[in-house]
Amino acid sequence: MDVKRTFDLLDFSLEKYNKEISLAGKVDGKWLTHSHAEYHDLATNFSYGLLALGLERGDRVALVSNNRPEWNFIDMGISLAGMVSVPIYPTISIEEYEYILDDCKPRIIFVSDKGLFSKIEPLANKAESIEKLYSINKLDDVKNWMEVVELGRKNAEKYKPEVENVKKSIKASDLVTLIYTSGTTGNPKGVMLSHENLLSNAIATSVVHPHGPESRSLSFLPLCHIYERMLNYHFQYKGISVYYAESMGTIVNDLKDIKPDLFSTVPRLLETIYDKIIQKGKDLDGIKKQIFFWAVNLGHKFKLHGKNSGFYKMKLKIANKLVFSKWREALGGNVNVIVSGGAALQPRLATIFWSADIKVLEGYGLTETSPVIAVNNLITDEIMVGTVGPMIKDVEVKIAEDGEILCKGPNIMMGYYNKPELTAEAIDKDGWFHTGDIGTLIDNKYLKITDRKKEIFKLSNGKYVAPQVIENKCKESFFIQQIMVIGENEKFASALISPNFEFLHNWCSRHGVKYRDNEELIRIPEVIKRYQKEVNEINKKMAFHEQIKRFRLVCKEWTPATGELSPTLKLKRNYLYKEYDHIIKEIFSSN
Repeated sequence: MDVKRTFDLLDFSLEKYNKEISLAGKVDGKWLTHSHAEYHDLATNFSYGLLALGLERGDRVALVSNNRPEWNFIDMGISLAGMVSVPIYPTISIEEYEYILDDCKPRIIFVSDKGLFSKIEPLANKAESIEKLYSINKLDDVKNWMEVVELGRKNAEKYKPEVENVKKSIKASDLVTLIYTSGTTGNPKGVMLSHENLLSNAIATSVVHPHGPESRSLSFLPLCHIYERMLNYHFQYKGISVYYAESMGTIVNDLKDIKPDLFSTVPRLLETIYDKIIQKGKDLDGIKKQIFFWAVNLGHKFKLHGKNSGFYKMKLKIANKLVFSKWREALGGNVNVIVSGGAALQPRLATIFWSADIKVLEGYGLTETSPVIAVNNLITDEIMVGTVGPMIKDVEVKIAEDGEILCKGPNIMMGYYNKPELTAEAIDKDGWFHTGDIGTLIDNKYLKITDRKKEIFKLSNGKYVAPQVIENKCKESFFIQQIMVIGENEKFASALISPNFEFLHNWCSRHGVKYRDNEELIRIPEVIKRYQKEVNEINKKMAFHEQIKRFRLVCKEWTPATGELSPTLKLKRNYLYKEYDHIIKEIFSSN
């Protein structure tokens, strides 16, 4: 059967795969699995329940939850009933919740747990559009999502014909979801995506790796973000069993538990995994330590497409047996494909994971492009480290005169909700979506991203600086967790650095540096001198005008929870400029 609407995946998966494990999540520390038949049943009865509550086609239903099987049951039920799902990040601020709820005006909200219920309930009571608030976890005196399922079961005979009529009448071009962007430069925008937007992407990306119904995936990136949401449909289309990590803190144990064949991630998490592996290597002694770093150095010299000599391959075989096999064991033992997106991946990381027979496929896209525009392809062997690969099927790209990447295809959003003027700015009269990213095509095939158009700034001498390029190079240092390069209209480029405090604390312990807290730590001359050494090394690789002439360490770790990063771990530059205004002024005012 054809899969043209998201809910078509229910019948398609049941007919084609009908597996005992379609989705799985942890409850009280134990894996609870759901078959394709159970998934189909729960989503279908949930759709009947929504209609029994009086909701109508086109109504918005909000979902604020961590990753879990119930997320899918609710999402598919909303889709089946012809309604519009509005997934919202569980970690955003009260102000952002208020803005989103006022903008999309949902009639019902589903939240996952007690903490989120406590946060959302006062907002729901104030919002005129919201009629009911349900929880997914069982909470005292709170309506539970299963009540909607049971209501649907009781009224199945009445509402089944209505759902069938809705299914027949819904077109692939109809709106299915509103996804609010991270809001790194202001209020979030509601991106309107159709069934075709999501499924064209899920199906087009299904041909970049070999895994299918025999495989397992671990999911831990937020489902409310387009990247993991689309891949979730992609996995369902390919019959891959999806296991949801209990939390970000349990990923290591979850990998060992389920031994997945593949998973998706963002570069920052891959960097963290690599940093921890290297730290373990540094803790080794004698010959073991020498072998470990011999293997690491060898891995960094790996070349794709058979360009490695016979002698190199022989050495790599030894390194794989002695060292890299343990890396794979740490990821569960079966992982051979990792899909990376959301930000630029350091080429050195991709290279060393490939050398360890862990194939990292980097891709690129935006919420507005559903999201994938391009991705490296394992099946066709169209892979180039340092690029995001070739364009996916039916998606066109051209580079504008100023270097901006323009995109056209079935993945381009319907527009921004309630914002026709912003939609007109983003999609030109010829249908090209303006990504805001700067890039180039290598060999007229492989797309390489160089920076964000709005983030490139000009120094007072007229020279342009692309901060992301410098920031990504700086984050190769074990000492640097996050960095923001600054200097617009100034004489030189400078930076704010949020240290990798775990690594820095270990360094201090080894070098006898004593401190009370991080605030004192970042002012210690030996620490500043060590960071200056790192910056000096990075500056050697930069053009003179790109070099970081001054920097200041900050005592805070930047996270989405504290406001400096978006939920997808991108710098919220406007927020950072305000938070560190006094430090930035000091950097550029001192002689």
